[in-house]
Amino acid sequence: MTHDHTHDDEHGEHGEDAHDAATHSDRPLTGVDLTPLHAAVDELAATLRTYVETAVGVRAEFGAHESDEDPRILSLEAHVGTLNAALYDALHTHLGMHADLTGMTWGGEEHDDDGADEPSQVDSFHLGVVVGLTPAAADRTLDSALDVLEAAGADVAQSLVEAGFVVTEWGVARGSAVEFDWDGHEEDES
Repeated sequence: MTHDHTHDDEHGEHGEDAHDAATHSDRPLTGVDLTPLHAAVDELAATLRTYVETAVGVRAEFGAHESDEDPRILSLEAHVGTLNAALYDALHTHLGMHADLTGMTWGGEEHDDDGADEPSQVDSFHLGVVVGLTPAAADRTLDSALDVLEAAGADVAQSLVEAGFVVTEWGVARGSAVEFDWDGHEEDES
């Protein structure tokens, strides 16, 4: 997953001091209090453990598809998304960094697909979504929308595979279309 950011007023929801001069300077930052950063990681880790325990219990009761839609699972997934956004905000506020911690990448895995056909044609497709915050999303940031879009992207990629397509890359980005390593043409490797 790619997060594209500008340093203007894009992160107004992060608070007044989110873009202070020291945090976002070109100089090294020393004396950072790790306590709030570790607290955000600890809360996320505890919720992930709860998710795994709940998922095992739900799966023991229901089939895979029904388990994916179980309210307990959906609630925990939403909470993980909120905590991911909180960790992002903590890293941004205290270090000035725009962390990319929620992406899923299988690109490094080697696949041995015996008899799998190479695609004869490849092209990239883009779907744009404009998202805004409402009072119903009061405990969320715009960055947490990436988690929702990433889950939807996984569903779209799976649907394409089930329809017989090969999905070589997919991603979610904020602010502009995802840039893939594939550039639209084969390079001569000789």
